[in-house]
Amino acid sequence: MKKIRLLALAGLFVLRAAPGGAGTLAENFSTDPAQKGWQVFGNTNLFQWNPTNHALDVTWDSSQTNSYFYHPLGATFTAADSFCVIFDLQLQDAAISQYGNQVAIGLLHFADATSPDFNRANGPFPNVFEFDYFPAFDYNGDSNPDTVDATVKDAQAGYAGFYWLSDSWSLNPTNLYRVVLIHRADESRITGAIYSGGKLLTSFPGINDYGPIDSFQFDTLSINSYSDDGFGDSILAHGSVSRLAFASPLPVGRVNSSSAGQLRFASDTNWLYTLEQSADLQNWSPAAPAVLGNGTTLVMPATNPPADRAFYRIRADLP
Repeated sequence: MKKIRLLALAGLFVLRAAPGGAGTLAENFSTDPAQKGWQVFGNTNLFQWNPTNHALDVTWDSSQTNSYFYHPLGATFTAADSFCVIFDLQLQDAAISQYGNQVAIGLLHFADATSPDFNRANGPFPNVFEFDYFPAFDYNGDSNPDTVDATVKDAQAGYAGFYWLSDSWSLNPTNLYRVVLIHRADESRITGAIYSGGKLLTSFPGINDYGPIDSFQFDTLSINSYSDDGFGDSILAHGSVSRLAFASPLPVGRVNSSSAGQLRFASDTNWLYTLEQSADLQNWSPAAPAVLGNGTTLVMPATNPPADRAFYRIRADLP
């Protein structure tokens, strides 16, 4: 007797080169980003375009002033909006002193982030939505492992309205990591995941909450090298970002099952969608040809579903 297939409803966002559409900003660094509106605030030497590798080589150096490689979003996004940040990151090295500092990529409110009193280490640091990587430290009797965070901070100047997810995870210099950060409309938090080789590594299971999120506003996509705290807690890290994108609304919203092996969801015209299937939630393969979104509901059936059960997910690419 044929078993009922189980459906895993998940969105894996994968980037390719794409012109920006309404609500979509995508960069793959195949051409000079400075010619496409990318700018640097602070120390320009920390960010170097690598035309050979189609990447941006980045130095996170907290001995420098706050420095950003950034692009305006052309609009301001708030808690009422659904949006995501997606990027590919490979670190070469990361050295810290004392309690260290972080590698950071995400969204900022530019006027706040460039204010002379903006201080990510000690505060105030209003309107931050980002991925953070803190290398391990063992200092003065305190010990902490490598940590990855998904962070959102509201418009308040103090530590109230500060919410982040975390996991103890090391970024191996030999691996390329895809990081996905998501905000869903009218939620006061952040969700996210880290993938490598198409496999999910973590969805940040640790929850840290400094009071409810009041409100926030973001208008800039940015790679962030933050200044240190003035007490010797510092980082010097090198790496590259090979893809970086922002999208609103989300390319995959609510997903429903019409029947076994068939998913339906609201699509977006900026994205190319692929139905993928797996027998073990580890190894995934296309279950049907990719389909360009049409701005309405897409129904995607598996063309050759297995006789036994299978898991399914929707993959969204920027074509």
